[in-house]
Amino acid sequence: MSNTKATYDIWAAHYDVNENKTRDLEAIALQQALEHLPFTNCLEIGCGTGKNTAWLLQQNKKVIAVDFSEKMIEKAREKLHHENLTFVVTDIRQAWTFYTNQQELVLFSLVLEHIEELELIFFEAAKALVTGGYMYIGELHPFKQYLGSRARVETADGNFTPDCYTHAISAYTTAAFKNGFSLVDLKELGDEKAPDTIPRIVQFLFKKINPTK
Repeated sequence: MSNTKATYDIWAAHYDVNENKTRDLEAIALQQALEHLPFTNCLEIGCGTGKNTAWLLQQNKKVIAVDFSEKMIEKAREKLHHENLTFVVTDIRQAWTFYTNQQELVLFSLVLEHIEELELIFFEAAKALVTGGYMYIGELHPFKQYLGSRARVETADGNFTPDCYTHAISAYTTAAFKNGFSLVDLKELGDEKAPDTIPRIVQFLFKKINPTK
């Protein structure tokens, strides 16, 4: 995970301006999935430079925006100042102590490809959610990963890649079901100008149906 942190610290300076089809498509897909969803507060896991945080705040939601990279959070703080927003730098593989009240939504945006063990993360997400709350996930499609696609940043000093793990679609659903979630929606999204090619994004919406034990 230290390699992931180091890579995103480097990437922070360029993340908002570099061409990134995966980032842009996932941001659109996230808004379409959540714009009619009933929630008043949320944990945004992997907020990065605030690409989705700004939109969440426009919906008048209370947001706890979490990231592993201090540099990414610094960029987000430069752009976003809001009474309903709290930034947290943390490692989500450890026990989640960065919230006090249970949330109505936990969202992961291009995060879980960097996490080896999904079940641990989904356990913590379930604890953070009220029963009836939602868990949104938007990730690089495993088909793309099988063909060699992965997050990477190119700089004048060389190319850098974070740690990446390929999770089959069934790995997400199995881990979610074990932790008391039901599947509400699943979408596989291709590039807008080439919708019939291999999907770029896989998107899940789960609902917590069982109280956390």
